[in-house]
Amino acid sequence: MAIFLFNTLTRRKEEFVPREEGRVAMYVCGPTTYNYIHLGNARPLVFFDTVRRYFAYRNYAVTFIQNFTDVDDKIINRAREEGEDPLALAGRYVREYFHDARELGVRPADLHPLVSDHMAEIVDMVGRLVKKGHAYEVEGDVLFSVRSFEDYGKLSGRSVDELLSGARVGIDPKKRDPLDFALWKAAKPGEPAWDSPWGQGRPGWHIECSAMSLKYLGEGFDIHGGGSDLIFPHHENEVAQSEAATGKAFARYWMHNGFITVNQEKMSKSLGNFFLVRDLLGRFPGDVLRFFLLSTHYRSPLDFDLEVTESCSRGLVRLKNSMGLLYEALDDRAPAGGPGDSGGELDSFRREFETAMDDDFNTAAAISVLFDLAHAVNTFLHEHRGCRFGPGEQAFLHGAGELFHCMNEVLGIFPVDESGRIIVRQSCADSDSEHLLALLLDVREKARGRKDWATADHVRNGLKDIGITLEDTPDGVRWKRRSPD
Repeated sequence: MAIFLFNTLTRRKEEFVPREEGRVAMYVCGPTTYNYIHLGNARPLVFFDTVRRYFAYRNYAVTFIQNFTDVDDKIINRAREEGEDPLALAGRYVREYFHDARELGVRPADLHPLVSDHMAEIVDMVGRLVKKGHAYEVEGDVLFSVRSFEDYGKLSGRSVDELLSGARVGIDPKKRDPLDFALWKAAKPGEPAWDSPWGQGRPGWHIECSAMSLKYLGEGFDIHGGGSDLIFPHHENEVAQSEAATGKAFARYWMHNGFITVNQEKMSKSLGNFFLVRDLLGRFPGDVLRFFLLSTHYRSPLDFDLEVTESCSRGLVRLKNSMGLLYEALDDRAPAGGPGDSGGELDSFRREFETAMDDDFNTAAAISVLFDLAHAVNTFLHEHRGCRFGPGEQAFLHGAGELFHCMNEVLGIFPVDESGRIIVRQSCADSDSEHLLALLLDVREKARGRKDWATADHVRNGLKDIGITLEDTPDGVRWKRRSPD
């Protein structure tokens, strides 16, 4: 079966045809390292990690590049505030990135290039653009001439005239045209700088990704990804300068995930609804955050809500409980050996999972299949309580375990041990408390069913005493933790 993805460049869903059969070359814009990553950074990290995993599941050899922007105005300003060297500050937050990424189940890229290590490639590319008449130097700055590239605006769908009408007043007098953008910036006192034919300076933001992606993946690589906020101007400018420099297509497919919103508003520091992943990891395990980020189709906006995230936590507990029961059955009653025939029912789950992922990487639908599989396993185990498993039952259990593993290898929502076995009972207190809470809620629900109001109220009041409040709704009980003082 073919994989179809939505290509921002053509604004339609297309069959994925790689540049080289059996191989995928991907470049995804990484964070600017002046702080811990925030939830908006985390969404593309988790999603494109999942895309990479699914291509590997489909037997593609994947080359995955994700950069770090360690030379940027934000880094310089933050370093000045903290009295630290800009490159040292950026390096510190690169290291912190790997801590948070690991908690989210995001695997390291094949290569994480740093801007500061690629000045030779950047200067060379700027020089080519100047030589070809697509860029010009003014007082040590080098600017890209937007009107020299006829297809400018093809990624974002904006025309040059439209962009010009929206240009701000007070345009830099160095620019020949208000739309021109910086490729190289002349050095300023106290800022990091490198040698170039135009004097000491540092690169503009857009040229950095062009130089690094072309170095490691070459012209016409398969997929360039990032958040939808990067479509313009960052990715639009990447297309223009890259294709102007090489005369060839830059990337074949462009993929962009939707915004993270909070109470239906875009997450931003100015609105005070800004969440760092490091802070959220103090409240939720990383697998819960990953599950939440994959629970909605990647191109749709995703509204961050504590109750929804708590619901994701409960959903993961249910899935882990199902896996735990399956592992117990395999360990206790199934003979040693490899997986048997999965059978028609399990084959249908695999097909549904692949159909979901083949259709523009629909992780929400794929997760739904995972729940269906868990339900089938729970039903099977309930119907065979106390029974001796025959070859057919053993094959079903082995096949279900294998399928859980395969789906998780793509979605990455369960941690695994060194043998690749899904960890269903973590030793950490957070995981234990999740299972205990699920048990208490089940006890309370059964008490309510018996109209044993005293027991139900005792559970409710006991949970309230430790900061967990319950709300009974037509859709079932909801719970939330009291925010720490």
